[in-house]
Amino acid sequence: MLSLMPVESPSTATERRLRARAMPPLPAAAKADIEHFVDRIWAERGLSRQTLDSYRRDLEGLARWLGEGPGLAQLDRARLFDYLAWRADAGYDARSNARLLSSLRAFFGQLLQRGQIAADPTALLQAPRIRRKLPRSLSESEIDALLAAPDVETPVGLRDRAMLELMYGAGLRVSELISLAVGEVNLRQGALRVTGKGGKDRIVPMGQPAQDWIERYLGEVRPLWLRGTVAQPLFLSRRGNGLSRQVFWQTIKRLALVAGIDPARISPHGLRHAFATHLLNHGADLRSLQMLLGHASLSTTQIYTAVARERLQRLHAQHHPRG
Repeated sequence: MLSLMPVESPSTATERRLRARAMPPLPAAAKADIEHFVDRIWAERGLSRQTLDSYRRDLEGLARWLGEGPGLAQLDRARLFDYLAWRADAGYDARSNARLLSSLRAFFGQLLQRGQIAADPTALLQAPRIRRKLPRSLSESEIDALLAAPDVETPVGLRDRAMLELMYGAGLRVSELISLAVGEVNLRQGALRVTGKGGKDRIVPMGQPAQDWIERYLGEVRPLWLRGTVAQPLFLSRRGNGLSRQVFWQTIKRLALVAGIDPARISPHGLRHAFATHLLNHGADLRSLQMLLGHASLSTTQIYTAVARERLQRLHAQHHPRG
């Protein structure tokens, strides 16, 4: 098997990537092929919008590189290797190459299944090994400081406190938090109906503090910003619109500074990671955690055991006489 090896990015990698992406416009035939593929794979697998967008970007990048010559369906192995060599020279990293290979396999696999090609040009390619990064998790005291950072005497601060309490209390993804509809929150039962990856629904309990802050936000802030209109998202901007991931991320960074936490230590899913790690630290089992997080595979959930184990090792080294 040929390996799609990761490439060390040189100091000029950013400049090279910028030059590399200044490619010709997307050919009309390729655009039609890609949209047809995206529509079919969405219908077959029910993939999330983010996954479909990744497939589309990867295939459009290849189509632009190919130009107006033979289309994607006519791509052979030699031409594919030329493209991968070009990406290596442009400084693309292992994670980006692995995602590209996943997109190409889905695309050519569909063509092969429908009899439009005789052989899959990705068949002999091996994905690069990606070192799995452990999620950054804040301590319980840091979470307390972050939750207390919003100024709840202001409408924005009250909304931010409710968002943070819910994300930490229910272990939501950022996309799940900002897309949560007001009708999916049941304060009486203390539960949410969350639509996760692949359009799969799950019921998630939330803690009493989250319920209290959401109830206050719904009573004091949300009607003020609606101005008599109807909006589906639970959490709104001051203009009455739903929030974007970028706005949420900027909010987290700003509140981290208020809480005295280095913003570099917080990831977009920082509260979700803390939710999982703290549950394990307090005795939760992996199967229950898997259901709460909405992971399709237990192996995805098991990464949090490494986080908890590292913490226990640090405590042992710090406090045990033979540590």
